[in-house]
Amino acid sequence: MVGRNPGEPHRAATSLELFFDLCFVVAVAQASASLHEALTEGHHAGGVLRFALVFFAIWWAWMNFTWFASAYDPGDVAYRLTVLVQITGSLVLAAGVRRAFEDGDLYVITLGYVVLRTALATLWLRAALSDPARRRTALRFAAGVTACQLGWVALLFVPVPVRLPGIVVMVLAELSVPVWAQTAGMTPWHPRHIAERYELFTLIVLGESVSAATVAVRGAFDRHHGTGSLYALAAGGLLMAFAMWWLYFARPAHTLLATTYQVRHRRFPWAYGHYLIFASAAAEGAGLAAYADHVTRHGGASPIAAGAAVTVPAAVFLITVWGVHLRPHQRSLGERIVFPVAAVGVLAAAWSPAPALLAGALLAGLVAIVTVPRR
Repeated sequence: MVGRNPGEPHRAATSLELFFDLCFVVAVAQASASLHEALTEGHHAGGVLRFALVFFAIWWAWMNFTWFASAYDPGDVAYRLTVLVQITGSLVLAAGVRRAFEDGDLYVITLGYVVLRTALATLWLRAALSDPARRRTALRFAAGVTACQLGWVALLFVPVPVRLPGIVVMVLAELSVPVWAQTAGMTPWHPRHIAERYELFTLIVLGESVSAATVAVRGAFDRHHGTGSLYALAAGGLLMAFAMWWLYFARPAHTLLATTYQVRHRRFPWAYGHYLIFASAAAEGAGLAAYADHVTRHGGASPIAAGAAVTVPAAVFLITVWGVHLRPHQRSLGERIVFPVAAVGVLAAAWSPAPALLAGALLAGLVAIVTVPRR
């Protein structure tokens, strides 16, 4: 398992990587559905907090394998079997999402995470044996992943009041492992391959969001035929999904990864910032579904809270895509200021009678502002 050539031409995602992503959709769907239920029942703060923590486990496991596979991917039998073990762990993790949301039971989700991360540590040890030039980096990754796993397991046995601060400490420890490991040397990741992997996962999360919203709106139409608010919600949700896709893919990511983000202190904000992009895209579907329940008087949230469930994820997605993905391409103040202004407008749409439609119109207008001058 020697490092791959980071300048390799025509490097693309493999079928195993695509299979890996699709299996992670199960966990994303469970997290989105659980957030939808929490928002509908009016548990906004608790639901958002649990969603953020659960989605961190999903995203972190996906991201760590993605960067590893960009640097080391022999494609042999041993490698394939190890990746399939990680996929098994992702499905176990997905099975524990609902229990984590409803009861705070972290046993199943931790078990799935242990399976995922133990398989990844095994891959790093194999890389350390096969790639002497980067042995220190690989061993640091293996040691860091293993130590964090022991920490997560230990959290299961601490008192419940201490668990949340412990989780915060473990999240910070997880985020520190790649930074610490790569001070010993950078792995040979491929800029175009990493860009494609992130783009594909963005498509998957947006697709899951559209699917969740579609199911909820269809159920609302079945309960209340011909409601004008539901038509506005459906139109606005569609506009938002189209605009979110358009804005994310407005600029190719690989150009930044091959130049500006080769510097470590710039690369990590891009990689880590995608947590907010992925999480907000998944939360958007839950927010639209919760608003559909509110329109049909099926939920207990206030009108402003229901509207915020739609507009806050869209604003977070917009400002994060701009901050980590688009702003480095922009030179003039006019180009840069339009995104924060649009984000404020999207947030303010929560107070309107049709928050999804207004937010969708604002995002569509932003797409036009970004696209027309370039053409």
